[in-house]
Amino acid sequence: MTRNMLAEETSPYLLQHKDNPVHWRPWNSDTLALAKREGKPILLSVGYAACHWCHVMAHESFEDNTIAGVMNELFINIKVDREERPDIDAIYQSALAMMGEHGGWPLTMFLTPDGEPFWGGTYFPAAARYGRPAFPDILKGVAEAFKTGNESITKNVAALRDGLKRLARPEGGGELSIEKLNQVAAMALHSVDPLRGGTEGAPKFPQPAFFQFLWRAYVRTGSPMFRDAVTVTLDHLCQGGIYDHLGGGFARYSTDVDWLVPHFEKMLYDNALLIELLTDAWQATRSPLYAARVRETVAWALFDMRSAEKGPFAFVSALDADSEGEEGKYYVWSEAEIEEILGKDAELFKQTYDVAGGGNWEGTNILNRSAELQLGPPDVEERLGKCRDRLLKARAKRVAPQRDDKVLADWNGLMTAALAKAGAAFDVPEWVAAAEQVFAFVRDNMSNKGRLSHTWCAGKLRHPAVVDDYANMARAALVLLGVTGKADYLAHARGWVKTADAHYWDADGKGYFLGADDTADVIARSKTVHDNAVPSGNGIMAEVLARLHHLTGDAAVRDRTDVLFHAVAAKETRQLIHQPTLLGAFELLETGQQVVIVGDDDPATHKLCRAVFDAGLVNRTITRVAPGAELPAGHPAHGKGLVKGRPAAYVCAGRTCGLPVTDAAALARDLARP
Repeated sequence: MTRNMLAEETSPYLLQHKDNPVHWRPWNSDTLALAKREGKPILLSVGYAACHWCHVMAHESFEDNTIAGVMNELFINIKVDREERPDIDAIYQSALAMMGEHGGWPLTMFLTPDGEPFWGGTYFPAAARYGRPAFPDILKGVAEAFKTGNESITKNVAALRDGLKRLARPEGGGELSIEKLNQVAAMALHSVDPLRGGTEGAPKFPQPAFFQFLWRAYVRTGSPMFRDAVTVTLDHLCQGGIYDHLGGGFARYSTDVDWLVPHFEKMLYDNALLIELLTDAWQATRSPLYAARVRETVAWALFDMRSAEKGPFAFVSALDADSEGEEGKYYVWSEAEIEEILGKDAELFKQTYDVAGGGNWEGTNILNRSAELQLGPPDVEERLGKCRDRLLKARAKRVAPQRDDKVLADWNGLMTAALAKAGAAFDVPEWVAAAEQVFAFVRDNMSNKGRLSHTWCAGKLRHPAVVDDYANMARAALVLLGVTGKADYLAHARGWVKTADAHYWDADGKGYFLGADDTADVIARSKTVHDNAVPSGNGIMAEVLARLHHLTGDAAVRDRTDVLFHAVAAKETRQLIHQPTLLGAFELLETGQQVVIVGDDDPATHKLCRAVFDAGLVNRTITRVAPGAELPAGHPAHGKGLVKGRPAAYVCAGRTCGLPVTDAAALARDLARP
C-alpha cells in the first residue's frame, strides 16, 4: 500500500512533511524505479526547512486532503531537501531557468518517469491568485498532457536534456589578468546602491562573496570607491532589521530596499561569510560597529547553532522564519511590550531601535538602528546592552522557530574558516579552538570509507558529498594551518584535494563537477561555475589550489590551477561579475603574498604571527616552519631558517623572498607597505 514514506528520513525539512496526506517518497533508486514501473510522471518538490514560502505551499496544498488526493492519483510524489541534495536541486533549478522562469524555493518540477524535466515553477497557490494558476488545475493539466503524449512535452524533454548537457561543459576560455579584475570591479560598482548598500532594488541579499571581491579591489587599488561600496553595505546590514539586534546573527535577505523587513530565517552560510567579510573590513577600518557584530554573531552561532551543548560539536544549518505559524512572530515587538519590560529605559530604547505605537511593519516593530549607522557613546551603548539583555530573556519565553539540526560539511567548512580567521584577527583563542573542534567533528564523524558525506543528522550519515564539501573543508584546513601552524592541516587539505581530483574532476579538463562520478541517482552531472548564495565549488577549489601552490611550491598544483581558471572563467568581462570567488583565487595565485615564519611555539614566534594577523589576511598566506624542517625544493623559501637562533619571518612574492625579519614591529612595517 502506497503511503507517505518520509518518517524514516533524518532531514528536518522532510520530517515536516511526514504527516502530509500526500504520498511523499524520498529521492532514491527505489522511488525512481517505481515511477518507471508505473509509467507515472513525477512531481518533484524541493525546499528547505527554514523556507517561508515552502511552509505556505505546504499548508495550502500538501496538507489539504483533496489536493493530496489529486497528487497521489496522478503522480509519483518526491520531496527533496535542497540542502541535503544540492546536486539534485542544481539540475532542476537549471532546467527551470532554461524554460525562462525565475528559480527559487519551493521548486515544483514535473518529470518523466525517467526523471527528465518537462515543465515546472516555484510556488503555486491552492487557488488562483498572484497572477498564478491554481495548483490543482496545474496538476490535472500537466497529467493530461503527459498522458496524451503532448508534443510540447516531448520537445521540452529533448531541449532540456541537451541544455543540461551543455551546462556540464561551460564555455570557459576567459583570460584573466589583474587589469581585468579591476575592470570587473569597476563594472560591479554600477550595480551597488550608493545610499543603502547592497545591489539596487528589492529584495536585497547580503551577497558577501560579491562584496568580498569589491573589498579585495579596495585593498589592491586603494580606491575609496570600492571601500565605500562595501562599508555602506556593511553599515546598513549591521544596523538594519536584517540583523537580530537581540540574539545576534543575520537573516537571509531583506524583502525591501531599506534592509528593514527580512524573511526571518537565519542560515549558517550567510553568517559565516559575513563574519569573514566583517573581519576583513574591521582590520582596515577598526570600526567598533563591525567588531560588535562579529562578536555577537559568533556568540549567536556558538550558542544557538551548535549540534551539541557539550563535547564534540559542529554547526547546524538554519533557524526557521516562522514560529506558531507566523513569519517573524518570534522577533517582533509591540511598543507596549517594550515599555512594560524596560520601564524607565524604554524611551531611550524606542528612539534608538525605531519602536513606535503603530509599528514599522504590519502593526509590529522590527528592531533596527538604521537612522544612525554608527554606535553611540560607550555609556549609552552599555545602557542599551542591558536593555537588550532584558528583552532577550523575555523573548526566550516565546515559542522559538524550528531549528534545522542537520550538519552540512560544506557550510561547516565556511564557518570553520570564518571562526579561525576572526579568532586570529581579534586575538580570541577561544574562537580558534572552536574552529578546531568543528573541523575535527567533520573529519571524524562525516567520513565513510575515506570519503566525506554531505550530511550528518540524528547520528546518521546521509548522502554523497558534493565538491563544495571537499573545497570548503580543504580551505578551512588551510586557514587553520596558517592560524595554528599545525602541519596535520596541510595533509588533510591535500588528501581532500586528491579525492576531489579523483572523483569530481572532469576528464576533459573542464573543471569540477558538483557530484561525484559514482553518484548514480541523477540524470546529469551539473557544474557550478557562478557564485550564488554560497561561493561556487570551482571558485573555492581554485583558491585552495592557489594556496596549496604557495604553501608547497608544487608546479603540478600550479598547472591544475591554470587549467581550472581557463576552463571556467567566462570570456565576457561582464559575466565575470558572477564569479567573484574565482577572481579572488586568481589574484591570490598571481600576486598573493606569503609570509613564512620559522620558529618554535614560543613568545617570539607568536609576536611575528601576531604582526601578520594584525596586518590582515586578504591576499596573504602564512606558512609556519619548525626549526630544522625543510620546505619543499620548489618553494621560494626553501633553505630559509632561524637567524642567529632567533625566529625569523620571510615575506615572499612569486618566486622571491625578502630578507629575514626577526623583529615583530619591523615585520608589521614591511607588511603595511603597498
